[in-house]
Amino acid sequence: MPVLVMKFGGTSVATVDRIHRAAKRVGVEVAKGYDVIVIVSAMSGETNKLVGFVNDTSPLYDAREYDAVVSSGENVTAGLMALTLQEMDVPARSWQGWQVPVKTTSAHSNARIEDIPTDNIMAKFGEGMRVAVVAGFQGVSPEGRITTLGRGGSDTTAVAFAAAFNAERCDIYTDVDGVYTTDPRITSKARKLDKIAFEEMLELASLGAKVLQTRSVELAMRFKVRLRVLSSFEEQSDEAGTLVCDEEEIMESNVVAGVAYSRDEAKMTLISVADRPGIAAAIFMPLSEAGVNVDMIVQNISEEGRTDMTFSCPVDQVKRAEKAMNAAKESGSINFHDLVADEGVAKVSVVGIGMRSHTGVAAKMFEVLSKEGVNIKVITTSEIKISVLIDRKYMELAVQALHDAFELEKAG
Repeated sequence: MPVLVMKFGGTSVATVDRIHRAAKRVGVEVAKGYDVIVIVSAMSGETNKLVGFVNDTSPLYDAREYDAVVSSGENVTAGLMALTLQEMDVPARSWQGWQVPVKTTSAHSNARIEDIPTDNIMAKFGEGMRVAVVAGFQGVSPEGRITTLGRGGSDTTAVAFAAAFNAERCDIYTDVDGVYTTDPRITSKARKLDKIAFEEMLELASLGAKVLQTRSVELAMRFKVRLRVLSSFEEQSDEAGTLVCDEEEIMESNVVAGVAYSRDEAKMTLISVADRPGIAAAIFMPLSEAGVNVDMIVQNISEEGRTDMTFSCPVDQVKRAEKAMNAAKESGSINFHDLVADEGVAKVSVVGIGMRSHTGVAAKMFEVLSKEGVNIKVITTSEIKISVLIDRKYMELAVQALHDAFELEKAG
């Protein structure tokens, strides 16, 4: 029988009533002839509560025990989901990470999946089980201890299962009904996309679109797993949600697929740095070691052997960056005149695989922002994305103006 993976997030299983509604959706897919693997998150708010218990008990906790506590939320949901399906006369069984087994690395609280042997679950499907309800977010280390996969781990679990079992599709149920051209809270013209390419989704996810975690999209892209993002609160249909798939599956589409933004950015400039070989390494190595996530980098034209180096990072990492740079200056590895931080900026990006074959997207973007009186501070581009750093107060205006200019409310 074909296998389908269905993943339900915390809001979709927040109460016994919602678990019942989710189970009904699973029943519909079983009736279509699928063997279903359901991946569940913990009930909404449950994981944070468990993390709180650990922090209150032991601020410098042992990560192995952290995993033992924090992974328990998913076990509850998996058991309840299996019981609900059994009550509906659907042969179901719950599985914890170690029972499958989901083999991971030993990096507790942020483990990576290494292998999912299919034998145990496939044997049970062969015996008449129709639904395997798997606790997401957890696995087992080579030492036999419970591990957890870090933020967004349940999405990653779902995609990994879809890849391992060669599933027809991986449906991710969440509290939004798909992927939009931009955040509907910023412009009412935002349109739900029927399909989006993996690469576009990856860019949008990394730029702050909260629909899917970057890790799960990377995994889906690598193993060509068709993902469908849909709401567990909407009517069930085969057309619901957004399909994240290979570029080949999408016929002609808009040049730009979406406009993304990241509100909490900061721009930092090192003024008057020596312009010599190795200076970039001397600046960015200490930042990397301090855990500063550098995004955009721009270097000015040098004058008399000195130059300015500008980079962007999340606002909450500014203090860390300042500390690293001042320490590097004191140690003599770099010499600069001043370090200026601007914490009032935001990043706005347009994304689309159509940019590969169309020219003029950047020019149009800059023209639109100029007409709205928005000054661009930093620009970076990739093959399918153009990002600009602007004053945060103009962020919503910029998103709305770009959405209108590229006519994203119209289907491609």
